Amino acid sequence: MQFLPLLFLSLTHAYVSAIEFNIPHFGMLQEPILRNPKSLPVSLPQDYETRFFDQRLDHFNYMKESYRVFRQRYVVNSKYWGGANAPIFAYLGPESSLNNIVAYTGFLEEHAPRLKAYVVYIEHRFYGESTPPGTTEEIRGYFSSAQAIADYAEVLLHIKRNLSSLHSPVIVFGCSYGGMLAAWFRLKYPHHSLGALASSAPVLYFEDITPQDGYYKVVTENFKNTSNSCYETINSSWSAIDSLDLIDLNLYLAEVSNITSCQLKTAYDLKYFLEYMYITAAQYNNPAQHPVAWICGGIDGSPPNTDTLGRILRGVVAYYEGYFTNRYCLITQQFPFGC
Repeated sequence: MQFLPLLFLSLTHAYVSAIEFNIPHFGMLQEPILRNPKSLPVSLPQDYETRFFDQRLDHFNYMKESYRVFRQRYVVNSKYWGGANAPIFAYLGPESSLNNIVAYTGFLEEHAPRLKAYVVYIEHRFYGESTPPGTTEEIRGYFSSAQAIADYAEVLLHIKRNLSSLHSPVIVFGCSYGGMLAAWFRLKYPHHSLGALASSAPVLYFEDITPQDGYYKVVTENFKNTSNSCYETINSSWSAIDSLDLIDLNLYLAEVSNITSCQLKTAYDLKYFLEYMYITAAQYNNPAQHPVAWICGGIDGSPPNTDTLGRILRGVVAYYEGYFTNRYCLITQQFPFGC
């Protein structure tokens, strides 16, 4: 895959159309996307209860294997529930476990008391504790957004039956990919939902609909708006990396930056690491932290005689200092080469 330096270089339309974009995989929260539920905290906030629904593996075919079931996890909060026909707020799980989503979302709970709503979070199939049994070859064909939103419809109908509240209006919520699911759910199952709130949902980010460099343009503007000199330094850093051969680049990292003992296998390794850091900072550039400002502060705050790559590496250190106490350990773990 050709490396794309965050569109910090001036790109012509012809050049853009020839590039395969390395669009990252991010969830709503800044955490790894993990299938193993034991790798994340399992405690839930007070007033929440974990339940399971015996979900059908395949909603759209009638073969014998289609009727296999798996346990799908959902979490409910009935503290504010106003009884029969009161609304139901349903958060449609994205591509991650529910464990931390329930603890950190908050939006549903802010509005549930006033509207006396029943709150439910439904986990996406194949994530967390909602993974169907079987080998990858046997079950991967059932891993789709169409199956997922059909799951949500079944779970919501099950909940309404248990509450004896079949006429309760349902509002579905989602963020990022989960927001796409919420929008599609409302379109596909309008009889199951009165409305949908799709937050930060790239519903039009498909080939031939939205320019494929759109994500990177937003990242670029984020850095330019923070500091134009920071943007210019990053822009020139890609050629600075290319100007050093692999031996010199490894010596530079070991002797000048002193942030990692890892060995680059190719210059692309370092470019990929930096690219991922920049887009992660932009993706999660929340007001409480402003990681883009951390990076640019490190770059712009370098001593006057620091060369381009040295400034970039100071930005790396500043970024990890912002998040972690032991920055050297964490940087080493994050480097995708030879560690």
